[in-house]
Amino acid sequence: MNDLVLEPQIYILDTGGQYTHLIARKVRELGVYAEVVSSETEATRFSKAKGVIISGGPSSVYEKGSPYVDQAVLGQGVPMLGICYGQQLMAFQLDGQVRQGNKGEYGLAHLAIDGASPLFRDVANHQQVWMSHRDTVFAPPTGFSILAHTDTCAIAAIGNESTRQYGVQFHPEVVHTTEGRKILRNFVFAICGCTEDWQPASRIPVVEQQIRDVAGDRNIFFFVSGGVDSTVAYTLCLRALGEARVHGAYVDTGLMREDETEFVRGIFDSLGARHFRIELAQEDFLEALDGVVEPERKRKIIGEKFVEIQEGVLESGPYLDGHWILGQGTIYPDTIESGGTAKADLIKTHHNRVAGIQKLMAENRIVEPLASFYKDEVREIGRELGLPAAFLDRHPFPGPGLGIRCLGAERDEPIELLADGSWIAPVHSVGVQGDSRSYRPVLIVDHLDHARATEAINANQRVNRVIGIVGLNLPLERLSVIASSITPDRMDRLRRSDAIVRRLSLQAGFDAQVWQFPVVLIPIGGDGLPDSVVLRPIHSVDGMTAQSVVMPETLRNGMRDALLAVPGVAAVFYDLTHKPPGTIEWE
Repeated sequence: MNDLVLEPQIYILDTGGQYTHLIARKVRELGVYAEVVSSETEATRFSKAKGVIISGGPSSVYEKGSPYVDQAVLGQGVPMLGICYGQQLMAFQLDGQVRQGNKGEYGLAHLAIDGASPLFRDVANHQQVWMSHRDTVFAPPTGFSILAHTDTCAIAAIGNESTRQYGVQFHPEVVHTTEGRKILRNFVFAICGCTEDWQPASRIPVVEQQIRDVAGDRNIFFFVSGGVDSTVAYTLCLRALGEARVHGAYVDTGLMREDETEFVRGIFDSLGARHFRIELAQEDFLEALDGVVEPERKRKIIGEKFVEIQEGVLESGPYLDGHWILGQGTIYPDTIESGGTAKADLIKTHHNRVAGIQKLMAENRIVEPLASFYKDEVREIGRELGLPAAFLDRHPFPGPGLGIRCLGAERDEPIELLADGSWIAPVHSVGVQGDSRSYRPVLIVDHLDHARATEAINANQRVNRVIGIVGLNLPLERLSVIASSITPDRMDRLRRSDAIVRRLSLQAGFDAQVWQFPVVLIPIGGDGLPDSVVLRPIHSVDGMTAQSVVMPETLRNGMRDALLAVPGVAAVFYDLTHKPPGTIEWE
């Protein structure tokens, strides 16, 4: 069925949340057509709607300029579900009370249901949910009952049966809310009375036609990373236009994994990509990054350097004559985290959203076949295309390469011992808390307990990430933060460490149990050992949320011993942080 002619049964009002489009996707997976619109859309737009969902967002309802909904929507009689900020906004506009909580709640929490409600029909009384908030509803509006709570959130769900208006402080749309699909199903069918009207057919013919529409009579030049996203996008363009009209290049930045360039060469040979080249640019990137520490500046330098190298490649052929456009493997989370949707906060700038790329977009010289899809959907498309499972199941790898896994520091600084025996290290990493970007130090603990780590982050506003000690070449009290940036020596240290972890993970079968396994180099060391390694195995479905994964002790100890033998490594740590509050990557 062509969704362009459907009237949405459910509208999602976008208040700038990281998961807004994920809500629409989850409703569509239930077989009901949903559409995302601005939160301030006038109530008349929803006259034929069966229901409205207000998304989460990074703002506070009591701050000037924060997103709102047309007050008429609240009295229109259309069933409503507010999620996170959406619950707070609904309560606030209906004269309930919203305040900042004593502490935030980020990541996993356990929900207890307090009363019967169609929203929680056939839902387990005690369940795991996913939180990302500091503000909370302190008193519900008149006519609303409290439906659920967590240990730190007394009003985790509210409902008014007569008006069919509900709110939840947690995120039912993310995979880590175990009963989330059932809750959304209850809202969509039991409360809104929707009927199934949307069956996702094969996406490939639609995407291929979109490629032809965007390209017109122009050809496409693709810069590929060798990862799943860019390779699937490249393959779609090959199918849509034919190999004569699609050329490609791979840029070896010097920030790539061990043996990655030869792997990429083999992949594109197997695709039959006749017009494909490899560009060696290691010195250009490493020179541009020398002395750079701040992650946004680092990402922008990498992105702009890509554009500069790309321009050089394009100038070497017939690609600047107006008959060529640039292809990219951008997926939807790249756009969201780069602040690319209305009211969304900038979490981190992706290399395919820097100024040079934005300029090409403004000139209508970009084609991004996968820009509306999530990582797991891209893999599904790849399977439909017949790409090998061994390739599609590779872990995601960031476009900026190991450059954003090699952290630096502006100056030498000590680490701080706290009263509870943990340490704060002034190595800053990027996080996402309450749908907003954070950039805070890391907390070092002497255990590998995920639950205790989550509690520590929720209780301590100074940090957004917790790492546990796996192994030390020096006592912790002799370690400190060492001024550093990206250098060839540090990149070699990280590349060697990454290769060790991947080899041992593959041998143990652990690689298949996790979605991604970043290996991070941080400038904590001493006595001639300048760096430490952080292990970051996570589980996710779409990259929007993630859980830190427990590793078998035998494998962890094997990695510890091998990594502590790498020249220059002072310590090995384990990232215990979920997303949120941490991002999957540290930068």
